[in-house]
Amino acid sequence: MNRPLRVRLLALVAATVSIAVPAGCGSGSASHSTALATTTTTAAVATATLPGSGKPPVTIGDKNFTEQFVLGQLYQQALQAQGFDVVLNQNIGPTAVTFQALQSGRLSMYPEYLGTWNTAVASDQRQYGTAQSAYAAGQRFALAHQLRLMKPTPFSDVDGIAVTVAYANKNRLATIGDLANVQGTLTLGGPPQFQQIPEGLPAVRQAYGVTPTRYTPVDVGSQYGALDNGTVQAAQVNSTDGQLQDGGYRLLSDPEHAFGWGNVVPVVPLKVLAAEGPVFGRTLNAVSALLSTEVIRKLNYDVDLAHQDPADVAKRFLEDNGLIPTPAPTS
Repeated sequence: MNRPLRVRLLALVAATVSIAVPAGCGSGSASHSTALATTTTTAAVATATLPGSGKPPVTIGDKNFTEQFVLGQLYQQALQAQGFDVVLNQNIGPTAVTFQALQSGRLSMYPEYLGTWNTAVASDQRQYGTAQSAYAAGQRFALAHQLRLMKPTPFSDVDGIAVTVAYANKNRLATIGDLANVQGTLTLGGPPQFQQIPEGLPAVRQAYGVTPTRYTPVDVGSQYGALDNGTVQAAQVNSTDGQLQDGGYRLLSDPEHAFGWGNVVPVVPLKVLAAEGPVFGRTLNAVSALLSTEVIRKLNYDVDLAHQDPADVAKRFLEDNGLIPTPAPTS
């Protein structure tokens, strides 16, 4: 991937700053003073030419769980690399509070899930057959309230039903609908509320006619252990769980989209986009475009299961993809 000009410039500046003073040049020598002044001037000019320099400070937020921590860091660090003054507010609270914060100016952007935006914010309970139609509906609501949904991520984080690969192979399971073939002996596990809420097990029943013999309450985070020890044969999971990186599980496909659309859409007030300039929105879109299902599962895995810091995980990913400069090697 070709790096943007400004990223290459930052890398060049970093390399210039790291150049050692030639042997024999004392701290008071004219040559050292000239080199220092040149380096300082070059760094100042590079910083001043970044598109975010001098723009109003922005506050972006994320919600209080792993994937959102990673997303918050990705957007923050990518914007900072373009010179924007960014504060990250973690755990921004309930959706209603967040919406008010956007409208009042206390919050400049946060990553929301498309289905949550439509149902919890726009109070739109319609079922959409495609992600595009769901996005168009959400965008209409956003624009009517002086907000904009940026481009959605390729990944969609929604509820799902997972089984072990061994169980799937034994019973030829590929889709949620295939569970109808084993429902007479099927124990499904998940949080207690999943059994009752309309968008949970009732949605599976309506879309696929699947009714498991038993439903076993399982704490969030314990579903994969329950699958491993045979307590349940199928479990409610999230489609971007880091555990799905493990080759031992299969997320059954949902061709009827019973669980809706969970693509992430950064939400930004129109006045923020106007004040920050076009590079602000382009940077958000550039980050989002990289986030496939495989990528976000890997990032979630690194935090949840490899116990790495979300900031470090985000930094490494952005460096690898050319959205922030890679530190110059030390001599």
